[in-house]
Amino acid sequence: MAVLEAKIVVSASSDDEVFETGKFEVTTISVRTSDASRPPIELFIVAPLTKGTYPLLLFCHGFMLRNTWYSDLLRHVASHGYIVVAPKFYGVIPISIPEEVKRAAQVTGWLPTGLPLVLPEKVNPDIDNLALVGHSRGGETAFALALGRTEQKSRKKKAPSSIRDDVSHPSKFKAVIGVDPVAGYSPSIRPPPKILEYIPRCFNMSIPVAVIGTGYGNQPLRLMPPAAPDGVNHSEFFNESKPPACYFLAKDYGHCDMLDERYAYMMSYMVKSGKGPRDLMRKCVGGIVVAALKSYLGGSDDDLNAIVDDPTIAPITLDPVIYVKE
Repeated sequence: MAVLEAKIVVSASSDDEVFETGKFEVTTISVRTSDASRPPIELFIVAPLTKGTYPLLLFCHGFMLRNTWYSDLLRHVASHGYIVVAPKFYGVIPISIPEEVKRAAQVTGWLPTGLPLVLPEKVNPDIDNLALVGHSRGGETAFALALGRTEQKSRKKKAPSSIRDDVSHPSKFKAVIGVDPVAGYSPSIRPPPKILEYIPRCFNMSIPVAVIGTGYGNQPLRLMPPAAPDGVNHSEFFNESKPPACYFLAKDYGHCDMLDERYAYMMSYMVKSGKGPRDLMRKCVGGIVVAALKSYLGGSDDDLNAIVDDPTIAPITLDPVIYVKE
């Protein structure tokens, strides 16, 4: 059954700025496959408790990470009036990216009938306002789902083929946001579906895009390779996105610095981390996501334009900041 966890009480800042906690009290919900709502995989959901109808966010976690390791970030977003659904794609053993895309598509198909059964009373999802967000390899999963693409090799080792029946149609999504997205180990070593083509503005989708990169993601840590190598990281995702698209680089932070503190600290032994306070990184990423959602899902462009016009309002240094509207 759905497990309603401890209630999280949050307060809004006086002017409800996107980098501060929003005005909505939120709760976290763990939904297992044995629940009466019958989700295709386990889910971690963060939702407001106030009566109302809220836009949706499908969040794809990073490689060998867990959906619950982003709870502070997801609570920040939900506190501004969004329902966040974060699938758990696998347990100890990772799966292929095409299988992740397939499972994310299955969760998308579950949302209209299953999600209302597990949300707090009188809290309703706005199914027509659905955005995708993904971190690290989950960023590629989010983009692949938005593009309607997956590729799988047959058992006979034939050439990869596109399996579109497993993927929700791109028109279901209103926006896609990549948080330090990664599409492989290098331009020459990329697992399917190989969505990067190294052609500017080649992504075949018309929905708006936001990309948040990290300055240390392309740097090794002692003998460990970079978590987000050049050529397959945030800058190339932005280069291949059609307008409207915005790009923010958290130059002084690392690939996993937006995780909850204990997990970000743990990952700092495996991937290069920044030296600044990680709570500010979480606030910054959360604020950019909220500003992009406000703009892309309808409502107001004010917050997104404010960050672009004056990046110093962010709690960390953003350099560069690019917004291509046409």
